[in-house]
Amino acid sequence: MMNRRNLLKMMAMTGSLVIPVGRQAWAAVGDDSTATKRKLVVVMLRGAADGLNVVAPYGDANYARLRPTIGLARPGQDGGVLDLDGYFGLHPALASLQPLWEQKKLAFIHASGSPDATRSHFDAQDYLESGTPGRKSTQDGWLNRLLTVLPGTTSPTRAISVGPLMPRILTGRAPATNLAAGAAGTKESILDRPKIGSAFDQMYQSSDKFASTYQEGRDAHKEVMTASMKDEMRAADGGAPLPNGFPNDAAHLAKLMRNDPKIQIAFVALGGWDTHAYQGNGKGQLANRLAPLGQGLATLAQGLGPVFDDTIIVVMSEFGRTARQNGNGGTDHGHGNVMWVLGGGVAGGKVYGDWQGLGDGQLHEGRDLPVTTDFRSVLAKVSERHLRLSDQQLMQVFPEMPISKAGLNFMLG
Repeated sequence: MMNRRNLLKMMAMTGSLVIPVGRQAWAAVGDDSTATKRKLVVVMLRGAADGLNVVAPYGDANYARLRPTIGLARPGQDGGVLDLDGYFGLHPALASLQPLWEQKKLAFIHASGSPDATRSHFDAQDYLESGTPGRKSTQDGWLNRLLTVLPGTTSPTRAISVGPLMPRILTGRAPATNLAAGAAGTKESILDRPKIGSAFDQMYQSSDKFASTYQEGRDAHKEVMTASMKDEMRAADGGAPLPNGFPNDAAHLAKLMRNDPKIQIAFVALGGWDTHAYQGNGKGQLANRLAPLGQGLATLAQGLGPVFDDTIIVVMSEFGRTARQNGNGGTDHGHGNVMWVLGGGVAGGKVYGDWQGLGDGQLHEGRDLPVTTDFRSVLAKVSERHLRLSDQQLMQVFPEMPISKAGLNFMLG
């Protein structure tokens, strides 16, 4: 891992530039014109995001039965999903991504994930990042192995990570650079001071016009601050920040990637998805996570400009959550999830995957969405079609990878 001092030293030696990524981060801009144009961005949601409320199967009657209070309403109803194909619907907090869906630059692979049955955040994240489910002895991450087989010159700035630590996924013999993200999303505001907060509460309680809006804002802020302090959630996050600051970081990342052809791989980790209690439906805790995530992805796509056509963005999480809501209005650790793919090379506007339904006899161990598409099949398809890896190179990146199922044609070309 290269620290900032060494990075700046290297840039000074090579005559390169540095520009800001987050409020606390700087990244190198090189002048290597030999790098490939095709880029890959991986966004990891640490804490196990609830894929069944990201892309909700509202067309399955079991969905509403299993989730009587947190299930999303049907399209057109208050807090209802944004219809995708008459069966699946997108969480309304992700409305900022709807244009990409309509442009067929966004697709989902449902019932996907790791075949390993662990419900441990730490083990599941490790397997997702190493690319070797069930094997803890793997020393490097699959993104780092990818760097070793890509054509072109390898340099510390060819792959960057935005987060608190160098992630497992980029650990290995190929050089990579880690950059700290902004932490403004969980920063205390002046209203968190008890006396000042109480004064504002009393002032707005008497206003019919602003009371509701003010209270919604206060509730959302309290929820974010509470979540940021929960030990279990913070442990599941692995130090990853909440998505609240992601739109700004995404804008800076887009600028960096657009201006520097040398950067080919980027990784971002976001936390706050371990929704065991008070998850909410169209509004609430999960919605408050999804909204900035969707805004950030839309900002990244727009900010990349023409580079977006040569970029694939993959969003994934270590496992899904239980199909049935629990007694606390949340969901527990599950199995299958949904993977997102965005980019110019995506055959989008479609929900892919081997969907088997939510009936009692169709759930994994009677409680979870089964994994019918191995996450490595999705990543390998991106690596093959977008990054032009050969079969031999794919085996180096994803050893022991299963044979892909027919019909997983979410990539153009």
